[in-house]
This record gives sequence, C-alpha cells and structure tokens, in this order.
Amino acid sequence: MADEKEKKEKKPPQQQAKGDKAAKGDGKAKGKDKKAPEVELTADGKPARPKASSRGTARLRDRFEKEVRPALMKEFDLKNPMAVPTIVKVVVNMGVGEATQNAKLIDPAANELGQITGQKPVVTKAKKSIAAFKVREGMPIGVMVTLRGDRMYEFLDRLINVALPRVRDFRGVSTKSFDGRGNYTLGLKDQLIFPEIDYAKVEKQKGMNVTIVTTAKSDDQARSLLRGMGMPFRAA
Repeated sequence: MADEKEKKEKKPPQQQAKGDKAAKGDGKAKGKDKKAPEVELTADGKPARPKASSRGTARLRDRFEKEVRPALMKEFDLKNPMAVPTIVKVVVNMGVGEATQNAKLIDPAANELGQITGQKPVVTKAKKSIAAFKVREGMPIGVMVTLRGDRMYEFLDRLINVALPRVRDFRGVSTKSFDGRGNYTLGLKDQLIFPEIDYAKVEKQKGMNVTIVTTAKSDDQARSLLRGMGMPFRAA
C-alpha cells in the first residue's frame, strides 16, 4: 500500500517538464509586466531633451565666445559672427634626432608628449634618406600630436597661463613668428616647463614646436585673436 501511494505522489517526467515550463513562462510573464522608464515631457507635451553631461566646456572656449568674438567683430568691422577668425587646431611636434642612433629614445619622448597634451602621439618617420645625417627613409625621427576641440583649448590654457610663465627670464613670445597666412609657431626648448612632467624621471631635455592654425586671413587678425586669448606677446 505504501508503494502505491508513493507512485501516485510522484509525477511522470512529462508532467514534471510541463510544470517547469509553466513556471518559466510565469517568470517571463512577470518580466513583461515591468513598466518602461518614464519619459520627461515638456509643457507642450513633447519629450524633453536629454540633459547635458556635467562636464562643462573649456574655459578658453567660453572666453572666446563671450569676450574675444565680440571684440574681434568690433575691431575688424565684421557683421557676420562666422567671419570671425578662430583657432582650428594645435599641432605639437617633438623632434628626436638621436633616435637615428637609438630607436628606444622614441618611447620616452612619446610618453612625455602624451602626458603634456593628454592625447596619444603619432610617431613621425623620415620621408627620404639623407646620408649626411645618417637618416634612412622610414626611420622614426620624432613624435607629433594634433589637438582639436576642448582638448585643444585646455592645452592652450595650460600653455598660456601655466607653462610659459615658468620659462626662465620670460619676457613674452615673439610677434614675428606668423607665416603670413594667420598661423603661429612657437618654439619651446624645455619640456620641464609643463607641470605634468616629473623632473626626476626626465633623462634629457627635449624641445618642441607648437603650431597654432587659425582661419585668419592675415597676420593682424591672427595676432589680435591670440592676444585676446591671453597669449603674452613681447612688447614692441
């Protein structure tokens, strides 16, 4: 009698599988009952735009939009705000001439330039062979970074307000380093003027060129643009 009761209590495997599927189905059904996230609506009943990220724009960009652009429009009598000269990009180039003898010198140079600019640099290679300098085509000879957008403005902010004042006997940058088409090139002899570089880890001083590319049609417009951005030009 006890064996017959146990047989009745036990379900056949087919019924048990059906029971398991039903249980899984209940779980799915419960998942479907979950409400979709509510969408914020405006006063007109339209979906609101997503909120901007907490990170604000670069300080130098705000200065350009609020102070420099109106001043340049007034100075050069420009009616269209889009005609005002702006900074397009900043190119930072660090040449490593000794890399022709020891290619391992490229790695610390790239690391330091990456710390300074906040962007991974590109290794530049020789375009042609020069026997006098023992340079062969395709040999790595330097590193370069091209900055745009907020990262460009942040680098210029650090360069103008932090790095240049740390140059020994600094009296301002030259006003004659324009190329005639509104672009300005600045030469730096030492990377230690940037606070991102640890003095104890530097093996050798390395210079670099900073080229500021603008949409200015003349050197006068570019000079006024950079002066408005805070570039400390040398007194004439």
